[in-house]
Amino acid sequence: RWADLLGSETVDHDKDQYPGHPVKCSPVMVDGVALNGPTVNILDSEDFLQQSMAIILEDAVKKATDVKEKVCEWRPPEELKELLDLELRDEGESESQILQRCRDAIRYSVKTTHPRFFNQLFAGLEPYSLVASCIVEALKPSAYTYEVGPVFTLVEDAVLRKMMELVGWEEGGDGIFNAGGSMSNMYAVNLARYHHCPDIKQLGLSAAPRLVLFTSQECHYSISKAAAFLGIGTKNVYKVPSDESGKMIPSALEELIKKAKSEGAVPFMVNATAGTTVLGAFDPLEEIADICGEHNLWLHVDACWGGAALISKKHKHLLKGIHRANSVAWNPHKMMMACLQCSAFLVRDKTGLLQRCYSASASYLFQQDKFYDISFDTGDKSIQCGRKPDAFKFWLLWKAVGARQLEQRVDRALAMARYLADEIKKREGFRLLMEPEYANVCFWYIPPSLRQLEDGPELWSKLHTVAPVIKERMMKVGSMMVGYQPHSDRANFFRMIVISPQAGKADMDFVLDEIHNLGKDL
Repeated sequence: RWADLLGSETVDHDKDQYPGHPVKCSPVMVDGVALNGPTVNILDSEDFLQQSMAIILEDAVKKATDVKEKVCEWRPPEELKELLDLELRDEGESESQILQRCRDAIRYSVKTTHPRFFNQLFAGLEPYSLVASCIVEALKPSAYTYEVGPVFTLVEDAVLRKMMELVGWEEGGDGIFNAGGSMSNMYAVNLARYHHCPDIKQLGLSAAPRLVLFTSQECHYSISKAAAFLGIGTKNVYKVPSDESGKMIPSALEELIKKAKSEGAVPFMVNATAGTTVLGAFDPLEEIADICGEHNLWLHVDACWGGAALISKKHKHLLKGIHRANSVAWNPHKMMMACLQCSAFLVRDKTGLLQRCYSASASYLFQQDKFYDISFDTGDKSIQCGRKPDAFKFWLLWKAVGARQLEQRVDRALAMARYLADEIKKREGFRLLMEPEYANVCFWYIPPSLRQLEDGPELWSKLHTVAPVIKERMMKVGSMMVGYQPHSDRANFFRMIVISPQAGKADMDFVLDEIHNLGKDL
């Protein structure tokens, strides 16, 4: 519009939109740009917003959660590039074209909210959390200070307090929401190192001896990434052997600590896992905490996946001893079904250790002479500056359904996993890897052509090729998504993750039937 007006001596204003402004005025020009009024009126986009929201509701909510629809509409990368027309051009497109872009983005995306999506440690649609996400995106807040995020800083504080209560820290603690469980684990490694060697913040690695940390061989790969990123070094991550069920062996931890000390290294931390990524195993936290206490080591518990069991009276025993941890990572976007990302890092310390470790005291954000209680300016505890108020997505969900229904969801998911495991044991051609402890069900499918082979190298070599082919076929059909992987010396097997309350017994049966139908000719 301004291009049409630049030749005029006067500029028209809308009286209602700009009350008190003259109807006509001379254009104010700076560097050839007219500045009299806004060049974008959001109200002009109201129709587009309504149409796009209708598309989201129909295609990304209703259809995406309809069991009769596909989980995915597979296209190879080069073909998908052409379908999406990814090139960015000088001129914008029409609204009708943009609405079609929205439809295409939804159509060719994986529907992780579909009842038959079992591929990751998250699944299902949570409507209350979805609404919270929409509110956050509409308001564009940042959670670093109370002055720009008053509602959301208070919400984050309330959610952290409740999560710490579930962990068992009766006197509270500290914490921060951040961009994922990997980030939480990195926070933990760095905080543990700072606690052991505070001079490192200012003096760097020259202020530290050779530090080593301990974690199980089943731990999440983010621990090694943290060691690499923080300059500790991946060779200083000592991998503790696990038993057949995937749990860390405490006696092996004790031996490795002694070994590290005999080498002249300085142990400073143990990472225990509550709900391993593949097997869903829970490390014995009480015994590990005893060892940490004996050797004065920081105990971090990666409960990103398994933390949800804390809300269940029936299953919280899986994390017995977690209250003795110095820090905990817990992702409500997993079993609790909050919209991604929603990840909390909790610390038992109440002396301001988290603040001292990460504070940079940016004077343009964290002024000490503000007119309100600056204890709610929590951003200086984060390594991020701008930070989304992810806690709101969990808070609104919790307010809507209550702790009782959250507990029922956890109990139902684990019961459903138990049902699936029992069905696997009944069916010819299916073999359970191990009895599930949580919501991870791991199993092999053995096609008819291999069922006469004895256990041995030939069977396992051939079986190793089966799961990848079935996965390819299920993706191209779009009927469901289930993950697979090798593990140690085991051939490729399926890892089924049961979370969504939208999935039922019929869906468990369908998975086994479909795997057989897709792989019976192999």
